[in-house]
Amino acid sequence: MRSFIFPAIAALAIGAATPAMAYDSASQLSMQAALDVATGIGIVTVSNTEFLGDEWEIEGRDYRGRWMQVDVDARTGEVRNVDRSW
Repeated sequence: MRSFIFPAIAALAIGAATPAMAYDSASQLSMQAALDVATGIGIVTVSNTEFLGDEWEIEGRDYRGRWMQVDVDARTGEVRNVDRSW
């Protein structure tokens, strides 16, 4: 029994120390780059960021505290849509 416990603990420790492998994003825009685009449009405080496969959807507030959402193309970095509450 004792000869089984040590290898099991060692295997668990190695598995826990192995970093998770990220998927290959190829030419996808990173979240940080999409956030840079959104802050360039006027978002000051980000409340939610979601990757929808072909675009980043970023929600937040502008400098006046008004809600806004910016949709950024995940390949080109172009702004697809901007919604604001006035």
